[in-house]
Amino acid sequence: MKGFRYLENVASLKLCQEECIGCYKCQEVCPHQVFRITERKAHIVDLDACLECGACAMNCPVEAISVEAGAGCAIGLINEWLRERKAGGFGGGFLS
Repeated sequence: MKGFRYLENVASLKLCQEECIGCYKCQEVCPHQVFRITERKAHIVDLDACLECGACAMNCPVEAISVEAGAGCAIGLINEWLRERKAGGFGGGFLS
């Protein structure tokens, strides 16, 4: 979804920078560019873009990332779908 935004300030994503080794895995696997590596540490740069898919946490070799995978992504996707539908972004669908 183009320009997807999650529900503001509710994503369960947490990052422990002290444990981070700057391996770039989180940045590589995140489909919404939530992370950036600077000065050999990961930083959350767009928390509200997090879909809580869990890819970052599953791929972190030092378990510096935690997220309740799937805790709210369905609600976010449905809300985004409804907003796009109201704005004329999609045609048809299961709720037509």
